[in-house]
Amino acid sequence: MTRSAVIMLVALIMVASHALADDPRSNRESAAVIVIHAGALLDVENGEVLEQQVLVIEGDRIVAAGDAGSIDVPADAQEIDLRHATVLPGLLDGHVHLTSRHDVHGYRRLAISTPRAAISGAANARITLDTGFTTVRNVGAPGFADVALRDAIEAGEIPGPRMLVSGPSIGITGGHCDNNLLPAEYAAVADGVADGPWAVRQRVRENAKYGANVIKFCGTGGVLSKGTTIGARQFTFEEMQAIVDEAHTLGMRVAVHAHGTEGIKTAIRAGADSIEHASLIDDEGIRLALEHGTFLSMDIYVSDFILGSGEEMGILPESLEKEREVGTLQRENFRRALEAGVRMSFGSDAGVYPHGDNARQFAHMLEWGMTPMQAIQAATVHAAELFGLDADVGALTPGRFADLIAVADDPLENVDALTRVDFVMKGGKVYRDELTGDRD
Repeated sequence: MTRSAVIMLVALIMVASHALADDPRSNRESAAVIVIHAGALLDVENGEVLEQQVLVIEGDRIVAAGDAGSIDVPADAQEIDLRHATVLPGLLDGHVHLTSRHDVHGYRRLAISTPRAAISGAANARITLDTGFTTVRNVGAPGFADVALRDAIEAGEIPGPRMLVSGPSIGITGGHCDNNLLPAEYAAVADGVADGPWAVRQRVRENAKYGANVIKFCGTGGVLSKGTTIGARQFTFEEMQAIVDEAHTLGMRVAVHAHGTEGIKTAIRAGADSIEHASLIDDEGIRLALEHGTFLSMDIYVSDFILGSGEEMGILPESLEKEREVGTLQRENFRRALEAGVRMSFGSDAGVYPHGDNARQFAHMLEWGMTPMQAIQAATVHAAELFGLDADVGALTPGRFADLIAVADDPLENVDALTRVDFVMKGGKVYRDELTGDRD
């Protein structure tokens, strides 16, 4: 980015920050001690429902949890009554694009500047948090706009979920992570393009230098990229191995966009931590995922939006055709991988479809083989393990952040309840409350 573009980006983020800061919910200070009374609480670590539970929160962490009769409530505590609701950990989504918009696809993307993407990110972060997703992994953004967004959230300037961010996705020349929308005379190249083992190592180092804390690379063609074949492997084994080795050396985990069979298997052999999409995974790929402990993050809702609304949103005809080829196969392979016991993490690809609709995927996860508890675990304790944040988020136990949500209906009886989250707390602060009417 040029110096003027950086200055513009900073200025626009500050404007967004001040605008969002006017929302009183984003500025609440936590009480010294908060006590949550839960009618039902999902113990996602053990797959159980606990009745009449109490959580004691000091600052941004849970300090005590247990049966209502076993917890002493401090006299000066602020008490929040959720006895008529189901309480569960704040949800995690391992595949979002907060700086992207669902109505900007295909050639429309050429009109979006990095500063404009950053502004969209600020708005989408709030939407995502309000719908119960308190931690997300942003896998791909231009110009490190996601780094700026994460840092603004952490500084308390704008509300949003906790974020792990990748910065620009790494990809081959002409691949899924390149800009293929313009002819040669424009010399358009995406931020993360690199070819060869040493070049990709440099890209990893550059992303780390500018604040990324996870690496995302494109291991096959994609649905939404112009001119790529969805099943074709991108990067050699040596290149993939170099990316993973460099990232792991720097303490960063690696997410790999991979629809195609060979790209999936090559990425697993190279040591990737998660395979995103995994649409055409075969029996050998499933076996390799089991052997290596690789997570699959399969966005099995997004096909509905692409095929139902994609043309209106600017998605190219060739992309619509690719989605028709791969959508049902991905869902069938989701079932096969689940039945084989592969580790699964919730990943929605929000940004391709509207932010805030992330939880619509839960119903599809049930339709294709998961129990309600398994689907919720994929978006809590299992995602936290993939992120490397299992000591901090993903369950409601002492020592973890006080990130929790509540719904009026039982999500184990009706998983669509998670599309209507009524109460959201992140780090001990209430951001949404449609249940008690109380406000900090």
